[in-house]
Formats: sequence, structure tokens, C-alpha cells
Amino acid sequence: MAVCPEGEELVIEIGPGKGALTEKLLKRSGSVIAIELDPDLVAYLREKFEGETRLKVIHADVLHVDLAQWGPVPIVGNLPYYITSPILEKSVRAGAPRTVFLIQKEFAHRLVAQPNSRDYGYLTLQTALFADTKMLFEVKPGAFKPPPKVDSAVVMLTPHGRDYGIVDHEGFLKFLSHSFRQKRKTLRNNLFAVYGKETIDAWPEAGLRAEQIPIEKFAEMFRRLPPAFLQ
Repeated sequence: MAVCPEGEELVIEIGPGKGALTEKLLKRSGSVIAIELDPDLVAYLREKFEGETRLKVIHADVLHVDLAQWGPVPIVGNLPYYITSPILEKSVRAGAPRTVFLIQKEFAHRLVAQPNSRDYGYLTLQTALFADTKMLFEVKPGAFKPPPKVDSAVVMLTPHGRDYGIVDHEGFLKFLSHSFRQKRKTLRNNLFAVYGKETIDAWPEAGLRAEQIPIEKFAEMFRRLPPAFLQ
């Protein structure tokens, strides 16, 4: 199992559903914290695992839970497609040694995309700022009951520890967001209104589109901004 290949003392599971994965996690870890939003599923899980002291079922919206409160522990889950992005960002920032998620395949392609590909964008770099992403395998709709209308994929995110010379993460993410505001436009067109035409015109990359630029180059450009924009 990718999330705990050698066993773990504690694993956080997001969206346990009816506990199919939870059962496997309990066999590979000392204890499991399962966070579930649906009250009916919470009741089902508590009844199903009644007497299992190594499992704690928390009825909550994971977006309102401090995942870091349990320390740097692995996180796993089957993410609802409509809120994948905010859960992913929250999990990556929680300091987990690894996170493994089942997500929509299209979304997975965006996470692992490389420059000059159509899937490469803000989400790619937002994640790459904190972690390396690997697509482990694809999952067809027939693997689920009822089957969804989309293909899925399992991805693993591992913190890389690279800071790219960036101190202000939030400022950098805003810079990336502005850069990808309109993907088919150049950096000059996307950025001059925010950071000034004189500043952006001086950059050799001004005529490129954001989808052509790797994260290392984005970090370099961000560090070039006048001090007023780096506060």
C-alpha cells in the first residue's frame, strides 16, 4: 500500500465512506483517524468498527480541520471531485511525509504536467512549490459501485524540501495566479497591470506564455520584482 509501505504508527484518512480502505489501513498502521462529512456514514463507520480502539472517526469538514495537529503523518483518501483542489492544497501544507489520493484522472494529469503541455498551469505549480507528484495508476469507472462518469487515478505527493529561494509563499502564489490569469496571453499582458509595464517589459521572458515556464524560472522572476511587491 503506497501510503504506508512499511507500516505507520498513525494514518489520516479523508472521506472513508463505508470503510473499505479503513479496514486495510488498520492492518498496516497502529491507528487511523478517519474524517468524514456525511453524518450517515459517520454513524455507519462507528457501528461497523465498534470496539476498534485504534480508529477515531471524526465528523467534520476536512477543510475546517487542522491536519497538522497530529504531526507529520501520512494522509490518504478518495477525494470528492468538486473540492479536490482545496483539500489537496491543505494536505500538502500539513507536513505529511506522503499523501496518496484517488482523484479524477483529468485532475491528476494537471498535477503531473510539464511545461509546454496543455495541462500545465497554476494548479501544477501550486502543488510543485511544496511537493513532488507521481501518478501511480489509473482506475476505470467499473471499479466503483455505482460507477462514476469519469476515469480516476491514484497520485502520490511527497514533500521535496526545496524552497526555490522563495520566502513569501503567498506572494509567490499570487504572482503565479496573475501569470496564468489568461493562459493564451503572454506574461507581459497578464502582469503589466499588476506589477507595472516598465518592470515586466525589462524581462526577457515577457513575450512568453506562462505555460512555457518551469517553476525555477518563475521563482527567479518573482525574486526580480521590486521590493515594494515582495513585502
